[in-house]
Amino acid sequence: MQEVRERAAPLVRFVQRHRDPVVVQALRSAAAATLAYVLALRLSPEALPLTAPLTALLVVQVTLYATLTNGIRRVNAVVAGVIVAIAFSLLVGLTWWSLGLLIVASLAVGHLVRVDEYVPEVAISAMLVLGVTTVGDTAWSRVVETLIGAFVGLGCNLLLPPPVWVEEAGESIEGLARRLRQLMLRIGDEAAGRTPYEQAAERLHEARRLDHDIVEVDAALRQAEDSLRLNPRVREGLLHRVVLRTGLDTLEICTVVLRVLARTFTDLAKQREPQPLFPAGTGEVVERLLSEMADAVVSFAVLVTTQVSQNADAAESRLTAELRQAAATRDKLAQLLLEQLQHDARQWQLHGAVLTEVDRIIDELDTEHRTQRLLEELDRNSREQRERRPWLHRLRQRLRGRFRPRRNRTTTARRSR
Repeated sequence: MQEVRERAAPLVRFVQRHRDPVVVQALRSAAAATLAYVLALRLSPEALPLTAPLTALLVVQVTLYATLTNGIRRVNAVVAGVIVAIAFSLLVGLTWWSLGLLIVASLAVGHLVRVDEYVPEVAISAMLVLGVTTVGDTAWSRVVETLIGAFVGLGCNLLLPPPVWVEEAGESIEGLARRLRQLMLRIGDEAAGRTPYEQAAERLHEARRLDHDIVEVDAALRQAEDSLRLNPRVREGLLHRVVLRTGLDTLEICTVVLRVLARTFTDLAKQREPQPLFPAGTGEVVERLLSEMADAVVSFAVLVTTQVSQNADAAESRLTAELRQAAATRDKLAQLLLEQLQHDARQWQLHGAVLTEVDRIIDELDTEHRTQRLLEELDRNSREQRERRPWLHRLRQRLRGRFRPRRNRTTTARRSR
């Protein structure tokens, strides 16, 4: 019995991960390719219509939005390649020099029909069709198989909506915030003691390396944004996209400011070496301030990625309290630096830069600032949609104007009863 359990353990773990987007996508892709092959066996004259499952596998992308756009481009690429192959078969046939001309012509046609990343697919389709003897029959069979695969891929995403990658994007954003927090804590801990110039420079390099993390988080967020578009399981997809995108923008700004702050500490360490960055009491306040700001960064990320309103209210309250405490500590630090300036004014520019950079981070994390930014982004997206599709905006206005009086009459009738 124990041996059976050990053998079944991998399968059990796989079943337990059925909600994992990677597992869901793998199952959907396999099902779409299999169904496309079964249909192609009945509808295509080819004995092994592998173009259909290949097309379905490529068309079924991670998101419904990507599936629609990639499906159309892939069908256009294959059809364009077939047409080029038919033209070459009627004119010159297949030789070593015609093959080169075929590839050049196919790539040029791919750019003309704007199939983007599927430009090589035009040349591949043309070569596969031109490489057989019965060009006409094979060409139309390839077109039929491609259409079958594309429609099966689109149908699978309509009937079985693809996974929403918001949770993964939220985890990436929180991971970036926690890395920011760890770096802030290290910088604050070193600011309270004697920090060699080389050690401060190493923190500056760590802050610069955070740019790579931002690129990875941005890729995860783009995937999440695509998964929200045209997804029937998602309501208020625009709001979710704007919340996540503005949250990442804020963390990116905080990362840039933290890099500038690390550069300020590095310059300060170089000028004051071998003395500490700050006097004993001032260094402790700097450490406490960076610790409070680090906690606020994580609370901000939790607020951005929280979906339940009750949890969001708790996260917002916690963030507001942490920012209020950080602002009070900042004022205390400013007073200490002002007193120090009266005795030693040599590093007054760097001390002023520290306060300025702290103020920028606190201001970016402020809840009122974030609310204003959200409203501006929502207005901008709505305006762009109206300008891009004015006919859709007019249709919505007509529908609202048509159905609003009916609701009013119904409400009046109910009240009169």
